Amino acid sequence: MRADRLVSLVLLLRQHGRLSAAALARELEVSTRTVLRDIEALSAAGVPVYAERGRHGGFALLPGFRTELTGLNHDEALALLVAGSRRGAQAFGLDSALASAMLKVVDALPESYRETAAGAAQRLLIDPEIDLLSRRLVAEEVPDATVAEVRRAVFTGHKLRIHYAAVGQTPKWRTVDPIGLVTVRGQGYLLATRSGADRTYRLSRVLAAEELAEPAQRPDRVDLDRAWQERSTRFRTGGDQVTVLVRVDPARREDLVGTALTVRAEEADADGWLRLEVTFQDPRHAEWALWQLTTNAEALAPQWLRDSLRNRAVAIATRYGVSS
Repeated sequence: MRADRLVSLVLLLRQHGRLSAAALARELEVSTRTVLRDIEALSAAGVPVYAERGRHGGFALLPGFRTELTGLNHDEALALLVAGSRRGAQAFGLDSALASAMLKVVDALPESYRETAAGAAQRLLIDPEIDLLSRRLVAEEVPDATVAEVRRAVFTGHKLRIHYAAVGQTPKWRTVDPIGLVTVRGQGYLLATRSGADRTYRLSRVLAAEELAEPAQRPDRVDLDRAWQERSTRFRTGGDQVTVLVRVDPARREDLVGTALTVRAEEADADGWLRLEVTFQDPRHAEWALWQLTTNAEALAPQWLRDSLRNRAVAIATRYGVSS
């Protein structure tokens, strides 16, 4: 525990530059006497930590001092390696940089940890390209130059000009205020505002991008998780949504719920099947979802959906009827 605390103390000084013994004690949740003993131990170990006297004094490291990642234990190093296998870096055009960073992490580990950490990482697979049914996860490709320009504007806080191809529309140039980047199942999104209104752009539909010199109009701090949830909610509650009353075999409930936007009501029928009231994005989405469940589900309402599913079934039966 003391070794971990010493590493934490060095990292705190690296991050803040100078801290008093009292401030270090609060951060490390120990007494000031313990902090003073730790400072002495670091000095004896050759870490160039020194005390500055006076009202605004405290402890600091000599300028330019750098440490290796010798404070990482096996599980911490493994966590970094596992995190490095996530697909977010690929979505944001950082896959090559991530691979280089992971090599540096492994190289900086104490020799006793290198082999075991690398070996353990080989036994963990995160988000493979295909699932058990051999369905391939389609990762969207965005030109490195384009996503790099988007990324720079996000981090520098500058306005961004993008050539965007919205679905069913001719590509147009738009000037936006970038807020952040989000990746979901291998798909990257740019969260931004345009003329003060929230906008969400799929990175794979950004044909070209240009960072502008003008500062973006955006708040200094942002809760991306909350922003994404709010936009997701607006997406689910907008458009030509339809509500469907459906009976479903309990064994296929998750298949139905997994494709629906929301479940408004649910109850069990006398025969053991479930009766659910669910919403879909539009009529086409509802028809597709119910068709996937074949005879394991029955749309009770609306009538147009029942008619559509029946007509499709008749067409299929006719196509595969007994030939003469």
